[in-house]
Amino acid sequence: MTTDIDAPAARVWDVIRDVERWREWTPSITSVRRLDTGPFAIGTRAVVRQPKLLPALWRVSAVEPGKSFTWVSSAPGVRAIGYHAVAPAGSRSRGTLSLEYQGLLGKLFARVLRGITERYLRFEADGLRRRSENPDFRIQSEDAARRP
Repeated sequence: MTTDIDAPAARVWDVIRDVERWREWTPSITSVRRLDTGPFAIGTRAVVRQPKLLPALWRVSAVEPGKSFTWVSSAPGVRAIGYHAVAPAGSRSRGTLSLEYQGLLGKLFARVLRGITERYLRFEADGLRRRSENPDFRIQSEDAARRP
């Protein structure tokens, strides 16, 4: 999922890497709690809670500061890989978000969760755009109350 953003890449990166504040700008996230202190780096862990899904432990597996990060969540038979990136596009930016399932049950999870995955990626891309373009943007309390 990609979205064009009317903000510099540095601003978008600041929004995308501040994972504990994602719940402020996307209804697809109930909470994110980092388990480590210090910079957002390889090995950083966070527990992510999303509506309709079990809490998941994510571990950062790759970071290109200012550009992208990848994190991984594993459960028996399945591994989820989330990718988050920003790139300059002239005076604007382009954000890219994706989620891939691997493992013995990866294809089954991808098929069963396809609708919710696509919907959540759309929410996140839209929220990333809106928050990056307007640092004061927050989902409305009624939006939060109706989290999917």
